[in-house]
Amino acid sequence: MKIEKVLNNNVVVALDENGAETVLMGRGLGFGRRAGDEAPPDKVEKRFTLHSDQLSDRFQQLITSIPLPHFLMSERIINHAKIALGKELSDSIYVTLPDHISAAVNRYKEGIVLPNPLLWDIRQLYKDEFRVGLKANEIVKEETGVEFTDDEAAFIALHFVNAQLGGEIRDIYDMTYLMKAVFGIVYDEYGFRPDDESLNYYRFVTHLKFYARRIVSGEGYGDEDSDLLDVVRFKYPKAYACADKIRVYVQREKNFHSGQNELLYLTIHIARVMEHIDDKK
Repeated sequence: MKIEKVLNNNVVVALDENGAETVLMGRGLGFGRRAGDEAPPDKVEKRFTLHSDQLSDRFQQLITSIPLPHFLMSERIINHAKIALGKELSDSIYVTLPDHISAAVNRYKEGIVLPNPLLWDIRQLYKDEFRVGLKANEIVKEETGVEFTDDEAAFIALHFVNAQLGGEIRDIYDMTYLMKAVFGIVYDEYGFRPDDESLNYYRFVTHLKFYARRIVSGEGYGDEDSDLLDVVRFKYPKAYACADKIRVYVQREKNFHSGQNELLYLTIHIARVMEHIDDKK
């Protein structure tokens, strides 16, 4: 592969066989080389091709602004997350996570530890991603000696939530606050918390992620099914009343109209979680 530009002694940009910009990494890979030279294959340790010109530009800027060990440590965390979560992750994670990890390591070394006001909620709503955050803490301590708190694990978890759903990280914070409010309405209506290890709870959280995503992005659910909603409303009146309170809250706070299908699926999920938990309440 021919080198297009040299970013530093260890990182160069080359064009692959399809003409896409590819970032190549390796110790001494860029030393003494210039545009037009061949990148020696024996020195290439890592290669990254991002499927967005904008992401590729941000990636190249990032790789020259943070220590290479911080990037490689972040890649190790991402590789673990891909296996642990078993889901597709947006290429954006290769920009957002190394940027966050590197800044956090520097913050901790300066004695600046930020509390995460959503720690409890992230631990409950994004269990799998939070476990990835805890593993990231272990990797950071192993490689840098810096010991991140659980608050930092929660910050890291949100990056992986975002990498699954897409969008901006601030949208994920908005979604999390929204999900917190929705659960608050449900708990107030029923007067108890459900088993947060149950499959139905997991399904409800998954549904709420996408419901919150639609609210934040302003996208509707699609076709309406009023007949089925009437059936469900009759069968689960309390769950429907709870779903309707959520609809009113979302309309008031987010100016988002939840259609009949939104009410239908909210009602079904609430009924499953709050009214059918192995017959325990």
